[in-house]
Amino acid sequence: MNLSYFIAKRISFKKAGGFSATIHKIAVGSLALGLAVSLISFMVLGGFQSTVSEKVYGFTGHYQVQRFTMSNSFEEAPFSENSKFSQTHLNLPFITKVQSFAHKAALIKGDEEVQGVLMKGIGQDFDTLGFKKYVIDGRMLRIPDEGTSNEVMLSQFIANKLLLKVGDKITLYFVQDPPRYRRVEVVGIFQTYLENFDEKIIIGELQTIRSLNDWTKDQIGGMEIFVDDFNNIESYTPQIEELMDYDLKLISSQDKFLEIFDWLKLLDNNVYVFIGLIGFVAIFNMGAILFILIMERTQMIGLLKALGSTNKQIRSIFFWNGINILLRGLLIGNALGLGIGLLQDQFKLVPLDAASYYMSYVPIDWNWPAFILINIGITMLTAAVLWIPVMVISRVDPIRSIRFD
Repeated sequence: MNLSYFIAKRISFKKAGGFSATIHKIAVGSLALGLAVSLISFMVLGGFQSTVSEKVYGFTGHYQVQRFTMSNSFEEAPFSENSKFSQTHLNLPFITKVQSFAHKAALIKGDEEVQGVLMKGIGQDFDTLGFKKYVIDGRMLRIPDEGTSNEVMLSQFIANKLLLKVGDKITLYFVQDPPRYRRVEVVGIFQTYLENFDEKIIIGELQTIRSLNDWTKDQIGGMEIFVDDFNNIESYTPQIEELMDYDLKLISSQDKFLEIFDWLKLLDNNVYVFIGLIGFVAIFNMGAILFILIMERTQMIGLLKALGSTNKQIRSIFFWNGINILLRGLLIGNALGLGIGLLQDQFKLVPLDAASYYMSYVPIDWNWPAFILINIGITMLTAAVLWIPVMVISRVDPIRSIRFD
C-alpha cells in the first residue's frame, strides 16, 4: 500500500481524534452543502424556465404561420389550409405537429360586468391531450365533423370575474359590420397562471369564426408549428422559411412573447452568481480547513522529515486527506441535493403563490449534463485548491516543529 495514502487514512475522521474528526466533518459538510444547494438551484431554475416555456408553447406552438397583412388587428387575414406549406412541411423531420387556428375579438356579458376577450378558434387537429393538463374543471371542446357544437372554454380568471361556471350559457357579441352574436355553453375552465392568456383568451371552435367571417371551409387564420427541440429554434427557422408560400410569414413564439423569454434568460445570471458565491465559500473553507489540519499535524510533519520523508511524500499525505474529504462531500452533496429534488418532484412539498410565480409549486428539472458539469467543476477547483496549503509543508523546519506545541 502507498505509505502516504496509508498515513492519510490513519489521521482522518474517527481515527484522527476529537479535534481532527470535527474539522474533517466540517469540511465535508461545507462541501456537501455547497454542492447540494448548487444542484437544487439548477433544478429549480430549469424547472421554472421549462414550466413557463411549456405553457407559452402549449398555447401558441413554437412558431405561428400567418398571412402578411398591414393591419394591427388581433384577427388574422385568412389563407387556405391547403397551401404549399401545408403539403411540404412533412419533409422536415423535426416538425412534430401542425394545428390550425384563428382569433376573433368578442365581448362576454356577465350579470354585472362586460369582459372583452379574444376567442381562439381550434379545429379537430388541436392537441387536446397536451392542453388537458391546464383544464381544472369540466372538459375539452367537442369539435364535430360538420357544423358547430356551440361550446367554449373560459379561463379561471374570466370565469371568476364574470361569476360563471361549467354548464352556464353565455352570449358572445362580436364587433363587426354587421354585429353578430352567438349563444354558447361553457364546458370547461382552464388555468395557466400566465396573464397574457388567462386575462383575455377563451377557447372556441374554428368553424364558428369561419361562419362569422364568411370564410370558406378550407380557410384558417394561421398554423401553429411544434418542433422536437425548442432549443434548436434558431437553426430550424431558415429551413421552415424555405418552404413558406410567398404571402405567408413565420413568427417565432420567442419573438412574439419576447418579454417573457428575456425575463427567463435573466434568471440564469442570478443563479450563476449565486452558485459562484457558494462555490467560492465552499472551496475557501476547504483550503482553510486543510491549513488547520497541517498546523495541527506540525509535530508529525517534523517527525516524518527527521525520519527521512521528502516534502513530496508529506504533501501527498495531506493531498490524499483532501481527496478523501472531497469524495465524501461529493457523495453526501449529490445524495442530499438529488434526494430533495426527488421528494419535491414527487410530492410537491414546497408550494408557491401562483399569482406571483405562474405555478402552484416549485418545479424540478432533471438536467443531468448540468449536474455532471457541476460535480466536475467542483472536483477540479477543489483539487487545485488542495495544492495551495500543502505547499506550506516545504517550509516546516523539523527541529522547531518537533518542539511545536
